[in-house]
Amino acid sequence: MALLFLRLGCTSFGGPAAHVALMEAEVVVRRKWVTREEFLDLFAATNLIPGPNSTEMAIHLGYRRAGTPGLVAAGVCFILPAALITAGFAIAYQRLRTLPALEGLLYGLKPAMLSIVLAAMARLVLPRKKDLLFLSLGLAAAAASVLGVNEIGVLFGGAALGAMGAGWKKPPEKPPSDTNTKNTGSSAAALLGPVAASVATTGGKLLPLGLFFLKVGSVLYGSGYVLIALLRAGLVTERGWLTEAELLDAVAIGQFTPGPVLSTATFIGYLIEGPAGAAVATLAIFLPSFVFVRASAPLLPKMRAAPRLAGLLDGAAAASLGLLAAATIALGRGALVDVPAWLILAAALPVAMQPKINATWIVVGGALAGLAVRGALGHLP
Repeated sequence: MALLFLRLGCTSFGGPAAHVALMEAEVVVRRKWVTREEFLDLFAATNLIPGPNSTEMAIHLGYRRAGTPGLVAAGVCFILPAALITAGFAIAYQRLRTLPALEGLLYGLKPAMLSIVLAAMARLVLPRKKDLLFLSLGLAAAAASVLGVNEIGVLFGGAALGAMGAGWKKPPEKPPSDTNTKNTGSSAAALLGPVAASVATTGGKLLPLGLFFLKVGSVLYGSGYVLIALLRAGLVTERGWLTEAELLDAVAIGQFTPGPVLSTATFIGYLIEGPAGAAVATLAIFLPSFVFVRASAPLLPKMRAAPRLAGLLDGAAAASLGLLAAATIALGRGALVDVPAWLILAAALPVAMQPKINATWIVVGGALAGLAVRGALGHLP
């Protein structure tokens, strides 16, 4: 399980929608660790709590597979590659004061990741094709998101409507098993140790830096634009630790690298306080996700067993899929920029629909195809 999430952390390009799609392909389709219904419940839960959705999905799946040790292992393994890669970019950036050109690599990755997202959405929606309320909520959520309605309002509105329509979906005959989460021996409070120990014993900017990113990780809802607004207000305007240009470069690196976008914190921490700052910022921004998942995960089987709460989960799941569909539209606009990109998508999509094929090969194949196309057209940076 740890090796799986380490690999996903190295290959998960394309943002949260693509990350969740890769996890669905691996843990639902290929390994059958959870059912599609359980996966949707976990996806709904990650949207109902603050923090990065894809990271929290990894943490939830680790907890479902191996209790609290699995929660820690899955989360750390998914986050670590992005943090290390981002730290490497931060070291280079501090010396060169510029970003390496990565557009050539991303050209083929984007349509390949789009194919994985479309395949995952098809697998998650098709089993519900006769569930009119679920489909209606999902379509309404997608339309609202495209029209610019606040994501949090869309999500909690869907959850409320699902709870009001409790009973439209029968609960499963057997509630999702929680046997792997028993006797874990550690509490969510124990997870607070690394950051608390790091920031409490150091001076300078480390303590306020750690507390700032702990706050960001605790309240972050919505898109990457919310993250940019929080970082700009706290680090550029209020404290003056970053310039506007450095902030934009940090966000760009978070978008370019695989894994969670919140690895931006690693880059920023390094610019402000070197390696110690990178470590503290990374631990602080991701720590709330571990705590929130550890606190909420044991409640999900009980919620599924209660009709009205099960309706809330179903409504949140439908709204989450609607938001995912809206994100896919935005991803498509950025990925399908010319005819070769459409051809990469057309070639990758049938492969992505095959359950026995490892999605990592689609990522690698898309990247190689993109590099070949850009090289042939003379556009490689």
